[in-house]
Amino acid sequence: MSDHDDPEVLEYNGVRLERVREHVWEIPREGGMNVPARVLASEALLEQIGDDKTLQQLRNATHLPGIADRAICMPDGHQGYGFPVGGVGATDVETGCISPGAIGYDINCGVRMMRTNLTYDDVVGHEEELVDALFANVPSGLGGGGIVESDRDTLESILNRGVDWALEHGYAVEDDLAHCEDEGMRPDADPDAVSQKAKDRGKNQVGSLGSGNHFLEVQRVTDIFRPEVATEFGLEADQIVVLIHCGSRGLGHQICTDYLREIEREHGDLLAELPDKELAAAPAGSQLAEEYYGAMCAAINFAWVNRQLIMHRTRRVFERVFERDWESMEMELLYDVAHNIGKKEVHEVGVDADGRPAAPDEAVDRAERELYVHRKGATRAFPAGRPELPAAYRDVGQPIIIPGSMGAGSYVLRGGEESMAVSFGSTAHGAGRTMSRTQAKNEYWGETVQEELRDQEQIYVKAQSGATVAEEAPGVYKSVDEVVRVSDELGIGDKVARTFPVCNIKG
Repeated sequence: MSDHDDPEVLEYNGVRLERVREHVWEIPREGGMNVPARVLASEALLEQIGDDKTLQQLRNATHLPGIADRAICMPDGHQGYGFPVGGVGATDVETGCISPGAIGYDINCGVRMMRTNLTYDDVVGHEEELVDALFANVPSGLGGGGIVESDRDTLESILNRGVDWALEHGYAVEDDLAHCEDEGMRPDADPDAVSQKAKDRGKNQVGSLGSGNHFLEVQRVTDIFRPEVATEFGLEADQIVVLIHCGSRGLGHQICTDYLREIEREHGDLLAELPDKELAAAPAGSQLAEEYYGAMCAAINFAWVNRQLIMHRTRRVFERVFERDWESMEMELLYDVAHNIGKKEVHEVGVDADGRPAAPDEAVDRAERELYVHRKGATRAFPAGRPELPAAYRDVGQPIIIPGSMGAGSYVLRGGEESMAVSFGSTAHGAGRTMSRTQAKNEYWGETVQEELRDQEQIYVKAQSGATVAEEAPGVYKSVDEVVRVSDELGIGDKVARTFPVCNIKG
C-alpha cells in the first residue's frame, strides 16, 4: 500500500520513498545500506513498480561492497532474482565487488535494429509469407538448434573474438561491426573461464532466438520526434526495420549459475553480510572476480554473434521473399546494444578523504573512478562526445533501442545529456512486466491473442506454442510510451522515433 497523505513521501510494502524532483524518488540510506537508492519513474509507473519486491531488491542492492553514489531503478523496473530487472549499480573495481546476479542469467541479452529502404506498402500482402519464412529459417524455442552447429575450436573462437569471427566466416560485413556496441567484441573475454557444461549448452545454439520474451519483429516506423537525429540514424516515417531481441542462451545462463555457486563456496563471509544470497558477489581483485568477468565477456561475445547470425539469416529470407539482394534493400545495422551486462567504465562519483567511493552524505569530493557498472535490464545511454561510441554516432549520441510488447510498438532513442549525472549513462530496456508468466497464462489464451492482433492491428505473430504468446500478451507489460516519456523528460534518453509491429516470431 502507498501512503498518499503526503505527496512528497510514498510507501510501498514497507519501503519509504521521498520525492527528489519530478520522476526521481529516493529510498533514504538507513541500517546496513552503503548508499541511498533512487527510482526513476512517474507516479503511475511507481504504483506498478511498488506492487512486487522490486523496491526491496533495490534497497538490498545498496548493501553491495564498494557501491558508488546510489543504486538506481529504471522506469520499467520489476522484480528479478536478487537484483531488480531495470536495476543499475556501480561498484569500485578496486574496493568493491562484482555480482553475477546484478547482471543476470541471460548475459548480453540485448537488441539490434536493422534498417531497410522498404516501405510499409512494399510489405503489405507479404506478411504471412514473410512471417512463415522467418519462423521456418530462424531457429527458436527451448533447447538446441542454431544456424551454426559449432565444434570446440569454432566455439572458442566465437567466445574470444565475437563478431570478428562472423566477419571472417561470411556472416557479417565490416559495417556491421562499426555499428555494434564495442564493435561486437569484448577484449577481456576468457574462454578458459567458461565451464565445459556452459560450452556444451551453447555450442549448438549459435544463431537462435530461444524462448520467453525473445523475438524477431518486422516493424514500420510510425513517428519521428527528432528529425535531425533520425536522419543521422537513417530512419524515416513508413520505413521497414527489423528488431532482434535475444541473448547468450544456455551458455550465459550456465555461466551465471556456475559463478553464483562458486562465490557462495569461496566468499561465504561476504555473502553473510548481504540481505539476499542471489546478490552473491566476488570481491574486486579476487580470483573469482577476474574469472567471472572474463567468462561474462566471453558470453557477451557469444550473444553478439548470436544476434549477428540471426540478422544474416533474416537478410537471406528477405532476399527470397522480395526477390532482390539484401544490399539493394539497404538492410544495414542501425545499432546493437546490450541490456544485461557488466562493464568497466570510468564515472565521476562521490569519494571520501582517501579517494574511495562514499555515500553522498559522507563524500568530501567527487572524482573519476573505474567502476563495474552492472546493468540488469538497463541500456547504456551515452551522450554525444563519449569516446566509447562508434564513430558514426559520436557526434549525435548513442542509439538506444527500447522494445515494447508485440502489440504496442517500440522506440529508438539517443543517449541523453543528463544520463551520466543521473544514471551512470543508462536508461530503460523495455516496457517491463507487470504480470508473472504463470499469471499471464491463466489470464490469456495464446490463439486468441494472435487472432486479435492480426484482425485488429494487422500484426502477424507466429510462435512455437500458444503458451508463449499468452506469456507475452500486450496486457502483461507496462506502458512503453510512459517508460519512454519519463526517460525523455529526465534527459537520460531522448525520443527519436517510434515503430509498430508488422510481423513477429517467438520461441
